[in-house]
Amino acid sequence: MSDVTLERVPKGRLGVWFLIAGELVIFGGFIAAYILARLEYPEFGSKEAAGALNPIVGTINTMILLISNWTMVVAHEAALEKNVAKMKSFMLYTLVLGLVFLGIKLGYEWPADFHEGHTISSAKAIAGAEPGGEVMKVSLFWSYYFLMTGFHGLHIVVGSLVILGVYISCSGGENLHRVELAGAYWHLVELVWVILFPMFYLIK
Repeated sequence: MSDVTLERVPKGRLGVWFLIAGELVIFGGFIAAYILARLEYPEFGSKEAAGALNPIVGTINTMILLISNWTMVVAHEAALEKNVAKMKSFMLYTLVLGLVFLGIKLGYEWPADFHEGHTISSAKAIAGAEPGGEVMKVSLFWSYYFLMTGFHGLHIVVGSLVILGVYISCSGGENLHRVELAGAYWHLVELVWVILFPMFYLIK
C-alpha cells in the first residue's frame, strides 16, 4: 500500500495543483458554453466568423507555445541537475517565446481583426440585431473568441511574471524546486491553447 498522503505532498506543489484545478474549471465552463453555442449556430463556421481567422497565424502561435513548453521542461530538468546556468537560459527562452506569442496575438492578429470590423459584441449590439439572425450569431462568435483568447492571454502574462519571479529567486541556486511549480502553471497555459486553437481556427 502506498504511503503517499496529502501531508507528504509539498505544500507548494499541492497549492499549484489546486490552482490549476480551479483554472481548468473556469476554462472548462467557457469551452462548454462555446461548444453548445457552436452546435446551436452553424453560422459560427461562416466566412464572417471562424472562416475569417487566419489558421497560419494560429499555427505559428501554437508552435511557439509548444516550443516554450519544451524549453520549460528543459529548465526543470536542469534545475533537478542543479545546473543553474542552463536552467536560467531555458527559462529566459520560455519568457521570450511567451512574449512573442503575445506580440503576435495582441500586436498583429487582434488589430487585424479589429481592422476588419470584428469586435467583441456589446449587449446593445446583440440586442439591436435581428433576433436569431446571422448578425447576432456572428457577433456572438467574436464575443467568445475575444473573451476566451483574451483570458488565455492574461494567463500568458501571469505565467510569464511567475517564471520571471522564480528566475530571480532561483538565480543564486536556491529554491530550485520552484521551477517545477512555475512549469506546471505554464503547461496549463499551453494545454488550454491546444484546445482553443482547433476550436476557433480549424473547425469551420
